[in-house]
Amino acid sequence: MDVAASARVEAIRRFNRFYTRRIGVLHEGLLDSPWSLAEVRVLYELAHRPAVTARDLARDLGLDAGYLSRILQGFVRRGFVRRETSKTDARQRPLSLTADGKRAFAPLDKRSAKDVAAMLAPLSQTAAERLTGAMAAIEEILESQGKAKAPATFVLRSHRPGDMGWVVQAHGEMYFREYGWDERFEALVARIAGEFIDHFDPARERCWIAERDGERVGSVFLVKKSATVAKLRLLIVDPRARGAGLGAALVDECISFAREGGYRRMTLWTQQNLSAARRIYEAAGFEVTERERHAMFGVPLVGETWELAL
Repeated sequence: MDVAASARVEAIRRFNRFYTRRIGVLHEGLLDSPWSLAEVRVLYELAHRPAVTARDLARDLGLDAGYLSRILQGFVRRGFVRRETSKTDARQRPLSLTADGKRAFAPLDKRSAKDVAAMLAPLSQTAAERLTGAMAAIEEILESQGKAKAPATFVLRSHRPGDMGWVVQAHGEMYFREYGWDERFEALVARIAGEFIDHFDPARERCWIAERDGERVGSVFLVKKSATVAKLRLLIVDPRARGAGLGAALVDECISFAREGGYRRMTLWTQQNLSAARRIYEAAGFEVTERERHAMFGVPLVGETWELAL
């Protein structure tokens, strides 16, 4: 395992230790109850999934079938869970909470919601949104592992009314959520988009909007910097559309259009921490020509100018 991979492994282990301690799963009884985390999760599933089978529970919770069976037997003895017989398949024994089981689970559910609300209470709205956005990203990334990806069906089109608003919003939200950049970055994007519309030269400039199933999932702009130099701007790919080569396809469109338009050189400005975008630019033949430190968007950054001879 190389140094970078080892650092990522340790970072995830450190986060796991922090978060399990923060939400109290290491306590002898979860939520000050007499039950473990696994037992409370089983109660939760039964409360929210009527007539679920033990087989489905074991699969969805990732629990050993024997371990789950012992948990269920304990709940049956307490009168919290009943086993029924399916009307369509006698081999199936759907499970459900009894009235006593629902009464036992209710205070746990309320306590869990109260604890999470207390954890969020000291945070500002923006910090809370960053937190929940990061959690959603973790869930999406890990859930997608091992699943076959459907072939990408992206459509690239020119801009139309409504697109500039989406470009500004997408940049503002994504870069705040993923990197903590403040509203000054969104303001910059709005200025760039506005200038593009005000001074649009159809023969030498272009905006591409990427759509998938009718939804916008990416964009890039090529604008005229001088008679011989074109500038690539505002490349963005929605997190849901990443990993399918869309970013590279958008950059390739810019390069092809610039060559056809008679430009001799292309330039762009990006940030050193945007590794995915930098890989795309490097693969397309761009090279870094200048670096400068700044904090234009509320965090320390290293801006980079890249150029490509056409």
